[in-house]
Amino acid sequence: MHRSRATVVLIGIGGATCSGKTTLAKHLRRILPNSVIIHQDPEELGPFHPVYNVQDWDSPEGAIDWPRFRQFLRNVKQDGKIPPSHKSHDQLNKQKEFSIDPECFTKWKAHFEEVGRQARELGIEIIWALVDGFLLYWDQESMAQLDIRIFLRVRGDTLMERRRGRDYYIAEQYIPDGSVWRDPPQYWEHIAWPAYVSAHKHMFESGDVESGKPTGDAVRRMLILENEKLTTTDVVNQCCEEIARFPVLESPNLPSNCY
Repeated sequence: MHRSRATVVLIGIGGATCSGKTTLAKHLRRILPNSVIIHQDPEELGPFHPVYNVQDWDSPEGAIDWPRFRQFLRNVKQDGKIPPSHKSHDQLNKQKEFSIDPECFTKWKAHFEEVGRQARELGIEIIWALVDGFLLYWDQESMAQLDIRIFLRVRGDTLMERRRGRDYYIAEQYIPDGSVWRDPPQYWEHIAWPAYVSAHKHMFESGDVESGKPTGDAVRRMLILENEKLTTTDVVNQCCEEIARFPVLESPNLPSNCY
């Protein structure tokens, strides 16, 4: 009996803060056997904005330690494990639950369990790593490491409304007394939204991140979903179809749409 070798599939789930990334990642984790969520958290001590003098958790240049993140993805791909040093505070954030159709869940879960079974017969253990990040597609080296790329697009006014209704419970390394992080006045308008536009304008014609058509090499092989126009079931279904097309899967019995 031969020993199975691990094959790690990195699935990028990108989009603005409050676009539904983590909700999607959690649904996919329940569907995909042997899967794990990796959160792209910002730096422990975000740099101060040069104009507004508040900590900037959103600027693509300074919010993420890119060399460290690139190496982290390489390590996960090679070892199939999340290093103990990687910590996230996302589990402390309040999030609204959105359910999906049970039939969709059941069909896709059965499909990927069968894929896993067939892979194990070939000596392959598939590990699905769901990389949930608000800046996944700004750094080209990091993006190149992702096997599957998913992007959730939501209009700015909707994002602003969602963010203003959300508290951020930051881990001790961010706010030592464990208090709740709330955006300072005008943080969304002056820092978060401009940073999002700056980080993603290269992906759309005329830099129009809300309604521009996808363009250029940056979005090649990327599934872009207009999240406001779709139900959670629609989003999960389309993502599962995208994942099922990845070459590691050879089963021809792809389930039909779950409606």
